[in-house]
Amino acid sequence: MLFPVVLLLAFISGYLLPWWAACILTFGAAIIFGKSSWDSFWCGFGGIALAWVALALLKSYPNEHILATRVAHLFKLPSWGLLLAVMALVGGLAGGFSALSGVLVKRAFKK
Repeated sequence: MLFPVVLLLAFISGYLLPWWAACILTFGAAIIFGKSSWDSFWCGFGGIALAWVALALLKSYPNEHILATRVAHLFKLPSWGLLLAVMALVGGLAGGFSALSGVLVKRAFKK
């Protein structure tokens, strides 16, 4: 249940709010829906990574990845696809640790 909630919240917040808002929403969703720490980490990781990849492709595809290619070259990456993978990894780690923190806070106040 946590994965679809994180995915939806991250995708919607990607249009309306700064990038870090998805982490706050993931933290809150993990407090409400999180069960175990390991599962919550992977749900947060996958949800935000997938949402960020989808948002980046939706914004980059219409212009034939021109800006993404230039940013990739700026970071000395060979292609925009590798930039997309690095972005998914960074977003996924932020989301995973946010979800993990939410479950651990829930567990701390439960006792």
